[in-house]
Amino acid sequence: MSTFTTEALMAFNAHYARIIDDDQVEQWPDCFTDDCLYLVTTDENHRQGMQAGMIYADSRGMLQDRISALREANVYEHHRYRHLVGLPFVVKQEAGLAEVETPFMVARINRNGTTELFATGRYLDEMVRSAAGELRLKQRIVVCDSQSMDTLLAIPL
Repeated sequence: MSTFTTEALMAFNAHYARIIDDDQVEQWPDCFTDDCLYLVTTDENHRQGMQAGMIYADSRGMLQDRISALREANVYEHHRYRHLVGLPFVVKQEAGLAEVETPFMVARINRNGTTELFATGRYLDEMVRSAAGELRLKQRIVVCDSQSMDTLLAIPL
């Protein structure tokens, strides 16, 4: 039996999306290892190998700081997301690490109740298991299909 089953990866992504969509973002850094990478970039930048992104964090501490800033310091128009996450595809699996690609769509629900398509793209993940056996992201590169976002990217994708 595979260490990283489709069912386990789907359950992980459902949990990931739920904590963001239900505004429980304080739990979001728990999805990552301590020495993780979280990058939100565009498809064009990714294809060109550019490291710059709309969001860049190279540790779980940076993710926690981002959530603290979101709650206490940032000023942005209130909105929320609804993720639709596709089926994960295991690109490569070896020695306790899986490279996984998963398509996503995110709708943004604005303060006035209108809903619009906000982002589409794919997650390029490196997944590992914690000491307790739970899946964790060592790396999540969020590759957005669009070249720009029409608002401050405050909430994680």
